[in-house]
Amino acid sequence: MTQSSLFLKPEAPRSSFEIVANIDGGARGNPGPAACGVVVRNAKGETIKEWGEYLGVQTNNVAEYSGLIAALEYAVRENHKSVKVLSDSELLVRQMRGQYKVKNPALRELYERARALTRKLGHFSIEHVMRERNREADRLVNQALDSRKKGS
Repeated sequence: MTQSSLFLKPEAPRSSFEIVANIDGGARGNPGPAACGVVVRNAKGETIKEWGEYLGVQTNNVAEYSGLIAALEYAVRENHKSVKVLSDSELLVRQMRGQYKVKNPALRELYERARALTRKLGHFSIEHVMRERNREADRLVNQALDSRKKGS
């Protein structure tokens, strides 16, 4: 499978995306307590699912990939065939697009898992967005971290 087959064909209209998922991951310390957050919207822009997940002690990059995998697993499980992912992690986006190599063995495993999930979709696209456009996913990361801290 060629890399370009992972992504939505340029001629396809934006409305062809069934869902758009904002993802984020973060670690307090690197490594440190980590979490990921996902906000999924339908084609109308309505939030249909959102969640945050505590990940234990991880690096920031592992947390970012965990958010991507969580969104992709949701899309596959719920039979959404067309997915656009928005992330404020330039590293993750460029790695998933094939612009950067994935040298870290732990990230390589997560990258391969994410790629395998994208192959189960009809259309997949990933785009880098500025942090300001990813506030809701970031909020879910912090909620997951804060609730874990209170429960300790």
